Formats: sequence, C-alpha cells, structure tokens
Amino acid sequence: MKLIYQNMLSFLIVILTTLGIILYSVTSTSTTWEYNRTYQDLEGYARNLEKIALKTDPTTGRMHNITGENIQVVEQVLSNRNVQFAIFSPNNQQVYPAPPAGKQLGLKKSYWEKLKHGKTIRNIQSTGNTEGNPNLKGKSDISYVYVLMPWFQNGKLVAVVWAGSDVSQLQTNIGQINNRLYIALLISLLAAIILSFLLSRYQVNRINRLRSATKKVANNDFSVHIESKNRDELDDLADDFNSMVKSLEASDTEIKRQEQRRKEFMADASHEMRTPLTTINGLLEGLAYDAIPEESKGQSIELMRNETNRLIRLVNENLDYEKIRTNQITLAKRVFDANTPLADIVSQLQQKAEDSDDKLNLETPEEHLNTFADYDRFVQVMFNIIQNSIQFTDHGEITVNGYRAEDRHASVFKVQDTGVGMSEDQVKNIWDRYYKADPSRKNRKYGESGLGLSIVHQLVENHGGEIKVKSKLDQGTTFTVLFFDEGYEHKVVHE
Repeated sequence: MKLIYQNMLSFLIVILTTLGIILYSVTSTSTTWEYNRTYQDLEGYARNLEKIALKTDPTTGRMHNITGENIQVVEQVLSNRNVQFAIFSPNNQQVYPAPPAGKQLGLKKSYWEKLKHGKTIRNIQSTGNTEGNPNLKGKSDISYVYVLMPWFQNGKLVAVVWAGSDVSQLQTNIGQINNRLYIALLISLLAAIILSFLLSRYQVNRINRLRSATKKVANNDFSVHIESKNRDELDDLADDFNSMVKSLEASDTEIKRQEQRRKEFMADASHEMRTPLTTINGLLEGLAYDAIPEESKGQSIELMRNETNRLIRLVNENLDYEKIRTNQITLAKRVFDANTPLADIVSQLQQKAEDSDDKLNLETPEEHLNTFADYDRFVQVMFNIIQNSIQFTDHGEITVNGYRAEDRHASVFKVQDTGVGMSEDQVKNIWDRYYKADPSRKNRKYGESGLGLSIVHQLVENHGGEIKVKSKLDQGTTFTVLFFDEGYEHKVVHE
C-alpha cells in the first residue's frame, strides 16, 4: 500500500474514532436531556393541576375542582403536547378517567409505597404495558413517558396524579437532533477525507523529495541540498541527509585524490624500479658474456648492490607504512637521552648535506635531553625529517634543535632549513601518502616513494605526540615534533 493511503487511513481511523465517540456522547446526552426535559414538563403540569384541583371552597371548606370536566379542559389545553392525566384516590383506586364498569384499577403496590412517602416516580410505559398506568381511554397500544406525583394536604395523601405524554413527540425531537448530528458527521467525514489526503500528500511529497535526492547521490551527484526549516523529524532527517552528502562528497574527493596519488605512485615506482632493474640486467648480461673488462667488474658489482638496495628501500617503505598505519607494530617506549641518537643521525647525513653544499648543525643542551619514545622509531622519525630537509635544500643550512618544554611536559625537536619551502596547499598535503611537494626531485637516490613524511606523521601519532610544519616558498621549512612524557594527558595545540 502506498504511503499516502496508509497516512490517509491512519488519519481517517483516528478521525472516525473521535467522531464516533463524540456522536455517541452527544446523542446519549441529547436523549437524556430530552427525557429529563419531558419529565420536568410533566411534573410542572402535575403541580399546576394540583393547584387547581386542591383549591378549597371558602364557604364549605371542601375541594370541589377534582372533576373529570376540569381535567379534560386541562388535557385539551395541553393537547398539542399529547399530555394526559389519571387521578387516583388515597385508597389507590382510579377515579379519572372512570374505569370500566365493575372493574377497579390501581397502581402497583411498590409504586404506591414510594408515593405515600412523598416520592415522585418517573418511568416509561411500553406499548401494551399497564403496570404503572391503568387503561387510558382504550389507548393501550400507545407508549408514554409518565410521572406519578402524590398530592398532600395538611400532611395527608389526598390523591396521586399520573401525567403522561405520548413518546412520539419525544422521539421526533430526538430524531431531529440525531439527523442534524448525522449530517454534521457526514460533512465532517468528507472534510476529514479531503484534509487527510492533503496532509498525507504534503508529507509524502517531503519524503519523495528525500527519495529523489537519494537517487541523485546514488548516481554520484553530490550537489544535492534539501531545504530544512527545523520544524519536525523530517527536517531533522533532511539536515542529517545534507550532512551525509557533504561527508560523502568529501570522501569521494579524497578517494579520487588518493586514487590519483596511487596512480602517480605506481607510475613513479614503476619508473624507479625499471631504472635499477634495467641497470642490473645490463650489468648481469655484461658479466655473463664477459663484455665488461676485468678491472671494471668490481665497480659493476658495487653499482648492482646500490641499485638493489634502492629497490629494497622502496619496498620496505611501503611495507613499513602499511604496518604503522594498521598498528601492526609494537612501540617499546622508554626514557632515553636523545642527544646520542641525534648526534649519530647528523653524523650519518653529514656527507649527504655536504654533497648538496649544505651546512648541517645540531643544537642540543649539554645535559641530558630525556625523551619518552620508542628508540628505533624516534631515530626513524628524525632521520626522515632531516633527510627531507637536506633533499629540498641546496647551498643552504639545516639546523636540528632539541630541548625540554617543561610547561608542556614534552621533549621538543625542531628541524629548520633554508630550502625551497612550500606553498600553503603543499603544506596541507605534506602528510599524504605518495605526495611529493616537488615531483621534479623524484629521481633522487632517497625519498623516491613519497612515503617518508607519511611514515613520520603516522609514527608520531602512534606515540601520542604532535608534529607541525611551517613553510613559505623560497624561505625554508620548519618541522616541530613533540614527544610527551610518560603518563601525561595532553591536548593538541593548534597554531
């Protein structure tokens, strides 16, 4: 079943249930009200008749108005209301209208006992039932609404009046009220159908708008935006949908960017692997066919070793990055003096710095530079950063600085160079896998894969540390790495 019909059915069930309850309540109330009004009218007629009937003759002191002629006159006055009367003596014998010859009529004993105690009785006489009323002028086939009211004078029961009205008039009034109610119910039902359709269509249209937008997103159209007025849950869903689309768009952009990097990396890696493999293959063929002079064989073997190491380094960088990224390595963190590994790294890279005509400086405190980290991974991080600075600096200066920041409970290491620097966009992407700030330098003998800084960033994060970079084109770059002390809960500071 379509949602619009489900909503309409739900609305109609609620509306019909409500209208049914209202209709029942109103009809029940109106019926009760009509009966009560009729009883009150009959009691009023009985009291008025009492005033007339019990009028005493001042000369004789006798009541002389309880006569059939007088009561008939009253009945004629009330004929439009179909009101009739019956009078009973204190001995429970009907005196008006006169009973058939030789027959005595009276009220039920249970009624009479109540009447003697001054109680008024209200009841309905069904067709053919004479338990509360004797035969009225032969009309036993008529139903009456009646009251029995006792008349007292000087504290003594002098008569009982039966005042009744044909129920046809009462039923006519109730029928008219019910007819109006049924008409109102029909009109309300028609209005409910129209309103439920309009409201359902409005809600379904909002859902269809979401559905249409979802289809566009499924077709990789992330330009979709649904307007939201923050009125209800559907608007909340629209807000969540817009947030989801933005997230999917960002993810799609990142996937495309990473895919482009992957393609670039595969092209670079293929190129980097092809060159040493071609060199190694050529040298092996030369050695196999004695095409290389004896005095050059040692040099050829050394060249093959260098090219092989280059391939191994390329493969190892990829393997290391995947292990680090997926937390497959275990960090054996401990406190050590960072002066020693920094001095060793600078010593190892000194020759490479001189090859680029760079000056490599190390500035650390003379006392211990206590650092809490994995020793081998610390060396890997600092080696990669310093090596990267040498790679992008020619005829310049690289300064490695280490010190304690007691206010931050951390050891701080800065590597500052005067190299080519980077633009803002390059700085944003510097930690991405396969990214190369200067692709023209991809043929250097180190840093070929574009993974060095990605590995550095991941290792620092695994340590719970911080790494930041500041750079400007043609003004150099500064890397800052923080390794926090054991047990210190820190907050990342954004500059």
